[in-house]
Amino acid sequence: MAERNSTGLLMMMLEPTPAIAMTLPADVREKLAELELELSEGDITQKGYEKKRSKLLAPYIPQIQGVDPSLLSSQAGLGPTGSKHNKTRAANTRDERFRSDLHTEAVHAALAKYKERKMPMPSKRRSVLVQSSVEACTPPDTSSASEDEGSLRRAGRMVSSTPYQNHPAPNVEHWFNRVIQGSSTSSSASSTSSHPGGRASAHATAANAAAVLADLMAHTQIGQYHTTTHPDRSLTDFSLFSIPLSVHHLPGVPVSSRVSSKIQQLLNTLKRPKRPPLREFFVDDFEELVDVQQPDPNQPKAEGNQMSPLEGEPVGLISNWPPSLLTSLQRWGTTHSKSPCLTALDNAGKPVYTLTYGKLWTRSQKLAYTLLNKLSTRNEPLLLPGDRVALVFPNNDPVMFMVAFYGCLLAELVPVPIEVPLTRKDAGSQQIGFLLGSCGVTLALTTEACQKGLPKAQTGEVVTFKGWPRLLWFVTDGKHVVKPPKDWHPTIREASNEIAYIEYKSSKEGSTMGITVSYSAMLAHCQALSQACAYTQAETICNVLDFKRDAGLWHGVLTSVMNRMHVISIPYSLMKANPLSWIQKVHTYKARVAVVKSRDMHWSLLAQRDQRDINLSSLRMLIVADGANPWSISSCDAFLNVFQARGLRPEVICPCASSAEALTVAIRRPPESGVPPPGKAVLSMSGLSHGVIRVDTDEKLSVLTVQDVGQVMPGALVCVVHVEGIPYLCQTDEVGEICVSSRSTGITYYGLPGMTKNIFEVSSGAPISDRPFTRTSLLGFIGPDKLVFIVGKMDGLMTVSGRRHNADDVVATALAVEPMKFVYRGRIAVFSVSVLHDERIVVVAEQRPDASEEDSFQWMSRVLQAIDSIHQVGVYCLALVPANTLPKAPLGGIHISETKQRFLEGALHPCNVLMCPHTCVTNLPKPRQKQPEAGPASMIVGNLVAGKRIAQACGRDVTQLEDNDQFLYMQDVLQWRAQATPDHSLFLVLNAKGTVSSTASCLQLHKRAERVAVALMEKGRLNTGDHVALVYPPGIDLIATFYGCLYAGCVPVTVRPPHPQNLATTLPTVKMIVEVSKSVCILTTQAIMKLLKSKEATAAVDVKSWPLVLETDDLPRKKSFQMYKPPTPEMLAYLDFSVSTTGILAGVKMSHAATSALCRSIKLQCELYPSRQIAICLDPYCGLGFALWCLCSVYSGHQSILVPPLELETNVSLWLSAVSQYKVRVTFCSYSVMEMCTKGLGSQTEALRLRSVNLSCVRTCMVVAEERPRITLTQSFSKIFKDLGLSPRAVSTTFGCRVNVAICLQGTSGPDPTTVYLDMRALRHDRVRLVERGSPHSLPLMESGKILPGVKVIIANTETKGPLGDSHLGEVWVSSPHNATGYYTVYGEEALHADHFNTKLSFGDTHTIWARTGYLGFLRRTELTDASGERHDALYVVGSLDETLELRGMRYHPIDIETSVIRSHKSIAECAVFTWTNLLVVVVELSGSEHEALDLVPLVTNVVLEEHYLIVGVVVVVDPGVIPINSRGEKQRMHLRDGFLADQLDPIYVAYNM
Repeated sequence: MAERNSTGLLMMMLEPTPAIAMTLPADVREKLAELELELSEGDITQKGYEKKRSKLLAPYIPQIQGVDPSLLSSQAGLGPTGSKHNKTRAANTRDERFRSDLHTEAVHAALAKYKERKMPMPSKRRSVLVQSSVEACTPPDTSSASEDEGSLRRAGRMVSSTPYQNHPAPNVEHWFNRVIQGSSTSSSASSTSSHPGGRASAHATAANAAAVLADLMAHTQIGQYHTTTHPDRSLTDFSLFSIPLSVHHLPGVPVSSRVSSKIQQLLNTLKRPKRPPLREFFVDDFEELVDVQQPDPNQPKAEGNQMSPLEGEPVGLISNWPPSLLTSLQRWGTTHSKSPCLTALDNAGKPVYTLTYGKLWTRSQKLAYTLLNKLSTRNEPLLLPGDRVALVFPNNDPVMFMVAFYGCLLAELVPVPIEVPLTRKDAGSQQIGFLLGSCGVTLALTTEACQKGLPKAQTGEVVTFKGWPRLLWFVTDGKHVVKPPKDWHPTIREASNEIAYIEYKSSKEGSTMGITVSYSAMLAHCQALSQACAYTQAETICNVLDFKRDAGLWHGVLTSVMNRMHVISIPYSLMKANPLSWIQKVHTYKARVAVVKSRDMHWSLLAQRDQRDINLSSLRMLIVADGANPWSISSCDAFLNVFQARGLRPEVICPCASSAEALTVAIRRPPESGVPPPGKAVLSMSGLSHGVIRVDTDEKLSVLTVQDVGQVMPGALVCVVHVEGIPYLCQTDEVGEICVSSRSTGITYYGLPGMTKNIFEVSSGAPISDRPFTRTSLLGFIGPDKLVFIVGKMDGLMTVSGRRHNADDVVATALAVEPMKFVYRGRIAVFSVSVLHDERIVVVAEQRPDASEEDSFQWMSRVLQAIDSIHQVGVYCLALVPANTLPKAPLGGIHISETKQRFLEGALHPCNVLMCPHTCVTNLPKPRQKQPEAGPASMIVGNLVAGKRIAQACGRDVTQLEDNDQFLYMQDVLQWRAQATPDHSLFLVLNAKGTVSSTASCLQLHKRAERVAVALMEKGRLNTGDHVALVYPPGIDLIATFYGCLYAGCVPVTVRPPHPQNLATTLPTVKMIVEVSKSVCILTTQAIMKLLKSKEATAAVDVKSWPLVLETDDLPRKKSFQMYKPPTPEMLAYLDFSVSTTGILAGVKMSHAATSALCRSIKLQCELYPSRQIAICLDPYCGLGFALWCLCSVYSGHQSILVPPLELETNVSLWLSAVSQYKVRVTFCSYSVMEMCTKGLGSQTEALRLRSVNLSCVRTCMVVAEERPRITLTQSFSKIFKDLGLSPRAVSTTFGCRVNVAICLQGTSGPDPTTVYLDMRALRHDRVRLVERGSPHSLPLMESGKILPGVKVIIANTETKGPLGDSHLGEVWVSSPHNATGYYTVYGEEALHADHFNTKLSFGDTHTIWARTGYLGFLRRTELTDASGERHDALYVVGSLDETLELRGMRYHPIDIETSVIRSHKSIAECAVFTWTNLLVVVVELSGSEHEALDLVPLVTNVVLEEHYLIVGVVVVVDPGVIPINSRGEKQRMHLRDGFLADQLDPIYVAYNM
């Protein structure tokens, strides 16, 4: 430690001052940055880093004057360990070094090392509200670098968030950018917003402005005609995202706000070098084997000889010992009938009743007689000897229990004592029911008072508890039992191997077993206890324990009767009211023996005021029943310190060890029995974790002090065996499980022969004795003087990465961190959960109501550090729950297995959670190193690449022309239709009621278009080629003005209108598109025109800078008009603006030739003719939605029924009713529409059928999308509406993107879409591996529809740009006459996107010009044949390249992680993930109540670790509807990211995983 501190001091002195930091030469700064990066990546240790760093800085640091470096280290050594002077004290006190304070001291010393490190505190909503607005309004950072770097550059300040952070850090930028820039493997690199710290140069501001605009654009995509996918996603939700239109804020650069600085803090905590990583391996690229723990060659190993079994002293043969326990009862009941047997106390501590031996004898006989003779069903006796009977007695009625217990024994029935079930949902009550059922219990005995308190059904009978068998309840109070006739006597036999009673025990997993104890074992145990404790007749014993089981039953009910002792029973309720009560009773009754738990000793210390008149000199034995708990020593010591002055002799304290299976294992003998003095052991924790005993090593901090639990019981043979594997004997310096062979152990688990064999019939590796051994589940060793030492229990054993830790030890360490202020001492649960093939430690504590958020968080972080330091193990999760909410065990304490169950189900409802997966998950697979791909040198033979068919496919050939294919211009087609079929109706628009709100025939449309053209020429004085923004709601106006622009030779740009209730967010988008598209005029309706210039609009944008705005509501009749003829079909027809999911606003240029080619392909694929009708429920502003809405009907002449998606908000069934009413064969919708129908109509199919909605007419229903097909949504849609006649084959998807809006469309003919299953792990390595349906890690993927006529598709390697083989994952490239001709603008990324539209393969067919879609996918030749008789090639789209996350060298698609997360808890409505500076951020929408928010954090972390081998950095819990969605129903993850970093999400909770 000394050495560690000295380096720390030296470090501080080596910190360059701000002035020096500024003057460091550039190359030194660069080297420092590289060094920092190495440290953050874990490539260099902290020590190495400090050494190299001080070397670099040495020439620039002024010499420290007057301080001798050697002095530094010696001073640093003085610390908490310097408290050695108080070793010597009076001989009769316990050795000071073993005080429990030693542990507390150790913990505080360990914490001192961590003093300065800050951890980011989780944010809760209420703290968000309290936050002063000043912080939120800090002006954004104007530099384009990351927050830290920017501030350092500006003022040369130090950012001192952690000890390792006090240096100028130009490296932070690297750290931020590394993964993000690596994540974009295509030239369509991620958006500006995913490049924090972009290039700071003159064009940065332009890029900024553009990015901000892009940013805003995406919000408005969510604007007015946003189709909601969540009933609660109201449009106003998106006002959260309003970002002021300024040129300062680059999305993705942290605004100086709470969130980003916290993330910075989190990064800093992650920068410190982890424990050296375990040896990791990776077998074949597919088998991502998680690291298996390799034993550390330096770990301590056992060196002792093999232990020899330890024998207890022989059982003394006392002549008058009874042949059975019942003989004793009979003897004392008849000869000493007036002797007191048991005194019961009330809650005030007053004696209520004293049961004499005579009364016990007579009342037990009455009950026995009644049970055997007076209970019958159909004249058959209800009970026969040997039947099991439940004893349900409250803890404050020992008298009735004792009578019932002995009554059952006298009737030869088997009592099964259990706890009183208070409610139907008691923790563990179901398991007790299972035990009763398996024991065949039909009758329960109880008291009248208890029976009245049990929950009743309406019939007045006691309810049947969950999981319980049907029971008859019999009240044993006097009036219900009958006096036996004179001639009836109970049969009292000699002790045999018949079952006497069954004691229940709960296992670590929560299951309950019944341990059977025979008459002979019961008697032998009583004899052994009597001998070990030197009990004498008529002694008084004070029993504070539960008399139904364990030591309370053995001492207070059984052995006491054998020795005619007087028991004073102290109920738990009295202890809660007066913790000193048992001490007062010892004093009052001059009790010779007391049986307590260390908790009772601890409690009595807290009530010191009333101790004055107490004398404990009568005690000859204070039996500590849980002496086997290693931490009982602290209670014993503290108790002795206080009460020694009250007559308590040190040697009276007798810890004992017991287990439910082996009963008492060892007990310290009373002083008079001439045994060796008590022993102590100070053991190295680290040795114990490897299972070996090493006494007090130099590492003073992590030691465990244990006291012995005395000698083995009389007549028993004890050995210590290996915990795992074959039970061989341990070596003498090895910790193992203690096994006992004696006559006084339990004999079986009732009804569980297999488990019985493992536990009760252990024969150790070498035969030692002819009797089998019983496992005690106690871990320990035999020390000097044949003393038994216990260091833990099997139940509390947690094996983490091959090392064993004990739950009790971890609890004690947590408590040593000044707990009383923040948590309740006795209410801490520690258990392990299995995540990613290893145990992970979870600590749950109850928080005091008065502890502040901040204090609790500080306490939590200190607990983590203490456990890390002392046990050298990381805590996976630390949770605080509100007071009194953890499930309780019957007598206080916490029900661990139930707590664990709730934790795993997400039902614990904590109020604070701290997850630390980064420190404790050390067995992740190795990050992947990229393999060099086969380059152009791998010869292409014919059309095979690397032995596989080249992945390329094409739609039908379109060279054969049809009737109107001579038209290259849409305006010519409309003019021709207006002459040829003037009255043919092209469009019907429906309103929310389902009625037609407007229509247009060919001639009407032509006429309106002409009027618009005239208005543009005359009012607008526009020139040909001018850009015109069309801001209209979905309807005929939009279509007419589009053609009007073409007639006038202008270039139309369709823009979604602003939402009147949400101008702040939606209007800037309109403004941005108008500016970016360089529109010189806006055409719109009168209402929208008013809105654009309203007072509200001035708050959002500069209304004075709008270009000319013309409203087209009533245009004059046309004068003569000359239509414009474009000189070539390659001229620009219209601009299509849209926001990608990564938040980039991109307008693509569509030429006249491409526009008509697009319409021709769709016409051929869907077989569209003038006699057809199609229904469209899409937004008409961009992509395929726009083409279907505005172009296709005019080209093909079919009638389009237009359903604006916004109308579905008021009438969900509008679209499907229209499809049914018009008997439509082909219909198009978006995912958001499909989701609304699925959620909104799922339960209403019956009502729709009654309204005669019938979907059997539908041949194809196509979802227009630019993403991987959402297979679960399309399947559930098909399933729900199957009842309305929808064919399961009808639903399919389309695929288009910016470079080509329609690549695939299912169409009306051709094979059905196929589904394949991919191995998700191979996909992360950019490989396609097909697996069977249902195999682990499988991902279903549906084909994205058929490739359109005239379209050619090839799969290319994203890096080498070479062609790939069949079933290989690569970028989808497309060549077709309807490709867009280029980007009009992609804000901020012009250079990156230059080759999107004209790129060539690097080898193979190097002539064809392709457009890169930016999507990953693969082609696969199927067994099916298409229309031309060829084998069908299916295109599968996996996801957008820009969206992928590169983490640990692998490529992840956000949707896969999101799917796992949504599955993890029922209250997660939606989820989105993104990365920020190497951290994975998961945002979940909570549909339940807010107190469930924190339950999600561990579950989300678990599922992502288990299924994706990734550690979640931040979990953000938000309200439903916060995750932004664009008009196509796609998540806008980049926006969400910007909203999160700018602190605009108003989260319910933000958890930063350490």
